[in-house]
Amino acid sequence: MRIVIVILAIALAAAAILLWRDPYSLVRAEFARQRVSAGLSKESVVVGDHRWVYAYSDDAPANAPTVVMLHGFTGSKENWYLVAQRLRGHYRLLVPDLPGWGESQRIAGADYGFAAQSARVAAFIDAIGGKQHGVVLLGHSMGGGIAALAAARYPRDVARVGLIDAAGVRFADNRFGEQVLAGHNPFAVSDAQTLERYLGTVFVDARVRPAMPWPGADIYISHRRGEAAFEQGVLDRIGRGPESFLPGEEAAKIHQPALLLWCRQDAVIDASALDLYARQIPQASRVLLDGCGHMSVMEKPDAVAQAVTTLIEQGQPRR
Repeated sequence: MRIVIVILAIALAAAAILLWRDPYSLVRAEFARQRVSAGLSKESVVVGDHRWVYAYSDDAPANAPTVVMLHGFTGSKENWYLVAQRLRGHYRLLVPDLPGWGESQRIAGADYGFAAQSARVAAFIDAIGGKQHGVVLLGHSMGGGIAALAAARYPRDVARVGLIDAAGVRFADNRFGEQVLAGHNPFAVSDAQTLERYLGTVFVDARVRPAMPWPGADIYISHRRGEAAFEQGVLDRIGRGPESFLPGEEAAKIHQPALLLWCRQDAVIDASALDLYARQIPQASRVLLDGCGHMSVMEKPDAVAQAVTTLIEQGQPRR
């Protein structure tokens, strides 16, 4: 019994030292738990000038298509885990942190706008060999704008595309959009109040909001303070710069089978964006969900996974 107590004391002391040196390790540990729970593994690859970190599952039939999932602004690969869990076993899954975000590499002064990221995504698809049986590219929010541009500019890399609450079009005015155009970052987190505002903006269903017991909330707030300048720079480019609406403008070049999925209560990318994209991509299937906000991939993972499955199994290209 004494040996067990000593071992436990040593383990607790080691954990305390690690947490003191790297508080964000607690968040990373929770992300790792979520990944394992979803049945995903983790790997990294250098493509071009960036090192990508991605979650993946190869648990699928030999001829199954590859599904690549792109997260949104201030997000990470973990946002997709609930959807990935539901698709695992049917398709090969690749869920990366986009360059500059999460665990993937960030290079000072690099361009992380829609155009540059869409080119990196196409190169990533080439590097991991997903084109053999067709790549289904899914993008949420900022990732949706990147996915739209990648599908338009690199059609040989993208067999089908799903835009989920996607940025890149001039949707109907809302408070979020007005703040972005005024030069602010409505997603900025610097204290408990702004964290609550952030979560309240992106989630409608409070039951699925990420739990942040002490000291998790303080650690996350500190991390987001450190990200403020990077977030502002990216938002300056994709939210109010010359390429803000580039994905919507080039979406008419998307001839692949496509999915447009929104939540009616989205307070970030207003649901009017669905119709704007639909005008450019008339062959796209359209799904409008109720009872969820901007984070449909976390609030309605069953519905999102079903819509993606329908896109893969039934989508037909424009003639």
